[in-house]
Amino acid sequence: MESKSRAFHANTSEALANPTLQAALGKLTHGFPVKRLEAAARLPEFEGLRDQARDIKNHVLANLDFYLEQFEARVTDWGGEVHWARDAGEARQTILDICHRVDAKTVTKSKSMIGEEIAINEFLEDNGVEPIETDLGEYIIQLRKEPPSHIIAPAIHLSKEQVAETFFEAHKDLPADRSLEEPRALLEEAREKLREKFIAADVGLTGANMLIAETGSNVLVTNEGNADLTYSLPRVHIVIASLEKIVPTLEDASTILRVLARSATGQEMSVYTTFCSGPKRPGDPDGPEEYHVILLDNGRTELLGTEFQEMLRCIRCGACLNHCPVYKSIGGHAYGWVYSGPMGAVLIPGLIGLDEASHLPNASTLCGKCESVCPMRIPLPRMLRAWRRKQFVRKQSSAFARFALTLWAGMVKKPALYRFVNRQIMAVLGGLGRKSGRFGWLPLASGWTSGRDFPSPQGKTFMDLYRARGGDRS
Repeated sequence: MESKSRAFHANTSEALANPTLQAALGKLTHGFPVKRLEAAARLPEFEGLRDQARDIKNHVLANLDFYLEQFEARVTDWGGEVHWARDAGEARQTILDICHRVDAKTVTKSKSMIGEEIAINEFLEDNGVEPIETDLGEYIIQLRKEPPSHIIAPAIHLSKEQVAETFFEAHKDLPADRSLEEPRALLEEAREKLREKFIAADVGLTGANMLIAETGSNVLVTNEGNADLTYSLPRVHIVIASLEKIVPTLEDASTILRVLARSATGQEMSVYTTFCSGPKRPGDPDGPEEYHVILLDNGRTELLGTEFQEMLRCIRCGACLNHCPVYKSIGGHAYGWVYSGPMGAVLIPGLIGLDEASHLPNASTLCGKCESVCPMRIPLPRMLRAWRRKQFVRKQSSAFARFALTLWAGMVKKPALYRFVNRQIMAVLGGLGRKSGRFGWLPLASGWTSGRDFPSPQGKTFMDLYRARGGDRS
């Protein structure tokens, strides 16, 4: 997928001015976040499981070479084959070579962010192979020729009416006067169209929620069952996964599964959780004749040993997106590449470079909600600040921003001066806004006031109140 992260500001303006998108994003606040909170509350050991999941991934990242080699050996024992890809180009070519060798005309796909990362759909189409998305959300956006806007809900930016319009345009062979007003009708129509594709596909391409070194298995987690049909019906199954998806044992995988669905959708467990281990064996009623796993680096190993290594613990649950005030205002497309939200703002600069994604680390209020809900306890705000420091050192931010930050840094080193200046600012704003209680516009704050009012200070500064109550008197 070609990056459009450089156009973040333009993307953001377009998203904020889109009423349909804003209506769709407005529903997010009362959906996944509420369900996550309820699911966590039902599991007393949830916080302990988060610690265990974090420790498992930290151990893996410290011993990644060992577990990748163990995984390859086990896949080979099962009769499968592992392919190593340094970058997106190598991964795409490996998939195409397999498709050409088996004379594949169609490839069914289950939802895979790595597939989006390497732009496999466009590549296959350009080389005469038809890719067919089988996840309902991915199927919808494929028809619309749009990228996903969310890790787990790729069509969350669309309304039911937009989906119906898309189906009317794409399914010309069906009666034009059919009713698509109910979600169930949309689902049944998609199911009818995809059923024949599942049966006719030559190759099935899936991602992997996890790869298990102990057994050589890949784990597929879905709510629709499309991944099971994608891997089991075609005669060739290709798994595409990034290196950090590895976990040591089945027990480790089960620990992570207990926090994955709860963090993502608020379920105890997703409807379908499937462990695939190699091609079918004598006596198996179904399954692929060939099993291939493509392990993609694409910049991950360059993050190892750096201050951004902990980003590789991410299990793509989407919790940070669901709780991020920035994401809930602009949606996923504004970020301009495959990933979005806080995790995207950290990961994208690491994979495609800070020059290309310089705006993204600043697309955060640093409120810390993302870290507080992350099942892997990834310190996202710290890493966002680390990218901002790099920007400052490289002078990639605007001259005004660097001047303002330098001025602020100089002031905070002199507490008395800092408190004095803040006291004067609060007094002026408090006086000007006393009548209305808010400001609809402020100089240097249009980014805030263009979308919401700025509340007027109502009293003393925090430090004045702190000192009045017997706090620090320095």
